[in-house]
Amino acid sequence: MNKTINHRETGTRRFSSNNPVSLWLKGRFFLWLFPLTFLIIFFFYPLSRFLALTLNTSALTSENVRIAYSALSFTFYQATVSTLLTLLLGLPAAYLFARYEFRGKSLLRALTAVPFMLPTVVVAAGFNALLGPRGLIPSILPFFSFNFLVTFTAILIAHVFYNTTIIIRVVGNTLSSLDPKLEQAARSLGADSRHVWQNITLPLLRPSLLAASLLVFLFDFTSFGVILLLGGPKFSTLEVEIYLRVLKLPDLPLAALLSVIQLICTLIFSILYSRIVTRTTVQITPRSAGSNIRKPKTLRERIFVTVFIFLLSSFFFLPLSALPFRSLFRIEADRGQRGEIQYGFTTDYYKELFVNRRGSVFYVPPIQATFNSMAYAGTTVLLSLLLGFPAALALAKPTRVERILDPLIMLPLGSSAVMLGLGFIVSYGAWLTSPLLVPFAHTLIALPFVIRTLQPAIASIPERLRHAASSLGAPPFQVWKTIDWPILRRATLAAATFALTISLGEFGATLLISRPEYPTIPVAIERFLSQPGGLNYGQAMAMATILMVLTTASILWIEKFRIPGAGEF
Repeated sequence: MNKTINHRETGTRRFSSNNPVSLWLKGRFFLWLFPLTFLIIFFFYPLSRFLALTLNTSALTSENVRIAYSALSFTFYQATVSTLLTLLLGLPAAYLFARYEFRGKSLLRALTAVPFMLPTVVVAAGFNALLGPRGLIPSILPFFSFNFLVTFTAILIAHVFYNTTIIIRVVGNTLSSLDPKLEQAARSLGADSRHVWQNITLPLLRPSLLAASLLVFLFDFTSFGVILLLGGPKFSTLEVEIYLRVLKLPDLPLAALLSVIQLICTLIFSILYSRIVTRTTVQITPRSAGSNIRKPKTLRERIFVTVFIFLLSSFFFLPLSALPFRSLFRIEADRGQRGEIQYGFTTDYYKELFVNRRGSVFYVPPIQATFNSMAYAGTTVLLSLLLGFPAALALAKPTRVERILDPLIMLPLGSSAVMLGLGFIVSYGAWLTSPLLVPFAHTLIALPFVIRTLQPAIASIPERLRHAASSLGAPPFQVWKTIDWPILRRATLAAATFALTISLGEFGATLLISRPEYPTIPVAIERFLSQPGGLNYGQAMAMATILMVLTTASILWIEKFRIPGAGEF
C-alpha cells in the first residue's frame, strides 16, 4: 500500500513538474516580468480606468447602437477595399523585388518603406502638397480641376501608399526563398504560367499572404490620421467616431462603447495574425534569396519590370517629393499680405520657422521641436530594447503560455490613440506637467515592432555553436560575445531604428498628452496646417520635409542592417 501511494505521489509530482504553466513559471517568468509589468501599468491599467469611468448602460440606446453599427460597417468596408487594393499593387511589386535584379533596386525598396514610418500628418501633407487645392498639380495645371481631398478615393490611395511595403516584405521574403526547381519541374511537365501560379506558387505563399493581408487589414481598420485629414469627419470609422465623441461632440459613454468594440476586433485580428505567423514557414528545402534573382530576359519580363519600376517610382516618389518642392516655392500669398507678391523659389518658409511673428506664448522654434522629438525617440529606443529583448528571447521558442501572450503584445497597435491618451490623462494626470508620459506611450507602439525584429534573429542562433563554445570552456559572457552578438548586432540596430522612426512619427496619443511647450515635430506640423495663409502652409511643408529626411535616413539605415530573410515588418 505504501509503495502504491509513493508511486502515485511520484507520478503526481512528475505530472506537476511537466505542466506547461509550472515549466513557464520556473524558466520563463523573469523574461516576461518587465514587459508584462510595463503593459499592465501603461496599457491595461489606463485602459481599464478609462472604461470604468465612462462605460455604462446609458450608452446602450438605439441611437448609439445605430451609430456604432454604422461606424463599424464603414470601418470594415474601407479596410477591406484598402487591403484588396494594397494586394493589387503589392503582389506584383513583391514578385518584382523577389525575382528580378535591376538598377536602383535597394533605393526603390527603401522608398516603398518610407511612407510606413512617416506620421499620418506628413503623408496627408504630401498628398495635399501634390493634389490639394493649393497643391503642385493644380498650380501647374489650373485647367485640370478635380477634388481629391475629403474623398473616399483619397483614403484608399493613402492606405495603399502606407501599407504596400508590408506585402512587399512579408510575401516577397517567402517568394524569394522558394525553390525555383519546383516551378521548373511543373513547366517541364507542360504547365503554363497560370497553372504554375495556382498549383505551385500560391499554395506555398498562402500562409505569408494571409499574414500580410491580415496585418494590412489591422492597420487600415485602426487608421485615424489618414481618414480624419484626407477624408474628413463625414467618413466616420470607429477611431474617428471615438475622436469626435470625445473632443468635438462630447459623449464619453458612447466613446467607451466604441473603444470596447474596436479593442475586441483588434484582439481577434491579433490572435489570428499570431497563429498564422507560426505557420509561415515553408515546409520545403529553402533557397537563399539570391538564387531566385536574375535579370529580365524575355520581352515580356522587360516590359513587366520597366512598367512596375515606373509605377512604383511615380506612386511613392511624387507625394514625397512634393513636400520639399512646395516648401521651397511660393505659389500663393501669405495671410493678410498686400502689394506685390514674389512668387517662385524662396527659403523664407524655413527662415520663418525661427521667427515668432505672432508673439505666441506657445511658440517653440523648430530646433526645439526637433530636440524634443529626438529626446522622446532616444528614450523610446532604450525602453523598447530593454523590454523587447527578454520578450523576443521567450518568443523565439514559444511555449503554450507564450502563444497566449503573443497577441497581447500586438494589442497596443490596434487600440485607439484617443482612448490611450485619455487613459493616460485619467490615470496619470499628475504627470502631465512633465514630458515623461510621451516616451511611455511611444514605447507601447514601438514594442511590437522591436520584438518582431529581434525574434527571428534570436531564433536563428545555432544552439550547437553555443554548446561547442561552452564545452571548450568559454564562460557565458564570452559565448554571448562571440556567438550571439555578431548575429544580434544587425537586428538590434534595425530594431532600434524602428523604435526611433515610430517615435518620431507618432501623432495621435502625443497630441493629447504632450505639453504645449514640449511639442514634437508632427504636433508642430499640425499647428501650422490648422492655421490659414500661405506662410503657415509653407512652414508646415518645411517641417514635414525635415521629418521626412530624418525618417528616410532611418529607413536606409534599416535596409543596410536588415537581417536577410526577416520579412515580418
